[in-house]
Amino acid sequence: MTRPSTHIFRLLKWGRTLARHGALRGIERNPTMPPQVKRLVRVARLGTLQPREPDYAGAFQAIGPAAIKLGQTLATRPDLVGDVAAHNLLSLQDSLPPVPFHEIQAQIERSFERPMEELFALVDPDPIGAASIAQVHKGITIEGREVAIKVLRPGIREKFAQDITTYEWAAAHLEGLGGEASRLRPRLTIANFKRWTNSELDLRREAASASELAESTRGVAGYCIPDIDWDRTNGRVLTIEWIDGVKISDRQALLEAGHDLPDLARRLVLAFLTQAISGGFFHADMHQGNLFVKADGTIAAIDFGIMGRIDQRARQWLAEILYGLITGNYRRVAEIHFEAQYVPSYHSVEEFATALRAVGEPMRGKPVSELSVGQMLDGLFAITRDFDMQTQPHLLLLQKTMVMVEGIATQLDPQINMWNVSAPFVRSWIRDELGPEAALADKLRQDGETLLRIPQLIRRLEEHFPQRGGAPEQPPLPDVELVWERRRRGAYRGSGNWTGYLLAALIGAAAVFAGSLAGWLG
Repeated sequence: MTRPSTHIFRLLKWGRTLARHGALRGIERNPTMPPQVKRLVRVARLGTLQPREPDYAGAFQAIGPAAIKLGQTLATRPDLVGDVAAHNLLSLQDSLPPVPFHEIQAQIERSFERPMEELFALVDPDPIGAASIAQVHKGITIEGREVAIKVLRPGIREKFAQDITTYEWAAAHLEGLGGEASRLRPRLTIANFKRWTNSELDLRREAASASELAESTRGVAGYCIPDIDWDRTNGRVLTIEWIDGVKISDRQALLEAGHDLPDLARRLVLAFLTQAISGGFFHADMHQGNLFVKADGTIAAIDFGIMGRIDQRARQWLAEILYGLITGNYRRVAEIHFEAQYVPSYHSVEEFATALRAVGEPMRGKPVSELSVGQMLDGLFAITRDFDMQTQPHLLLLQKTMVMVEGIATQLDPQINMWNVSAPFVRSWIRDELGPEAALADKLRQDGETLLRIPQLIRRLEEHFPQRGGAPEQPPLPDVELVWERRRRGAYRGSGNWTGYLLAALIGAAAVFAGSLAGWLG
């Protein structure tokens, strides 16, 4: 088990990097931030020169691979890090200098226990992309197929595991302080971040996600997923069909190729809605670098390390919320939030409906060039605090992806209205899933299944189960001993809150400062 002093030292080291980029200033100025955190921030920035404008993205980039991924996660949490930081983090580029090719070749051969020549006729030693977790090379199989070969960076799993342990420790202490920090549930944010990154660090999981998404989107016109080469895929290497096409971000090249940009924008939005609402399984990293347009106009997606999943009941709520905002039925949107137990029952449905109206009404009937889904989400975040609405981690990826899709769609067609594109799809899905015919068929199916489960249901009635709310059951969180609990057991001695904690922080800060000073003088 990692010692608290080790966690504190890492946090102070990262804190100094954040301070040099001016990224700690917002924490000190935040009135809801616990005073203990502000004290540690002041220790971390001691002696640093801070720029006038904070560069959050640059700070996370400088800290390292795990921080880059964490920064991308926090970009979806303006309620946690603030609007300015969240907006800045959206520009965070997941790129690092490439690993030398001989290390990549060794990784391939070690993972397959075979010489690379037995798998590929050719592998380009120059990568086409080098991100924080893996890098990609173009290759040709011994059968002559063009493929993209994604290879994990050597040692990246161990590095992530070390850093995430400290993230968990810090989140547990922040949440343990109570108040606003507890409502925002940072521990659950890190738990979901850990789950997502662990999935990215096993390339077999990414391959399986691509395969599942290909099956669920087979009927979506003009949208495709490349095929997986399972014989050349394992936990550290992913081999996938090579996609020839124009990056969807290259607007001029798309026009020169004769593509209909408004149609592309519309198809992209519908492909996302089909994945999220119809299938409940969606590509959650739909940024511009992961989407290509083939010669026939088909949109091809790549990079399936981050995927989102929403259960049937949550999808029904989501569709009704979207449709309620589209049609202006804010009362129904508010009722859904209470039915799902997103908002505590002691609040007023009518007051929540009025707050939602303030967010949704400016959106209706206007082109997205004037107002956007992203702005709507910012508005929704702003009212959650007033109504004690806890963060719903199962919707975070969805919110992030909606903003990404909107950004790409508006670049393709600045006059697109996301509501007008979404409304027919959502209306049709609600009719099919929640209409009278669907309700009757669903009831017949459920009653039949219930009859078959009567013995099991009776046994379950004899046991005590807590009533579950609308949000899905959350993953178990790691057991982290808080430093003040440790002190109560006698491990820390002294008087006053956080005395031992701050003493360790000061020692760690001194060590980091000494190291920095030595670097300057050297």
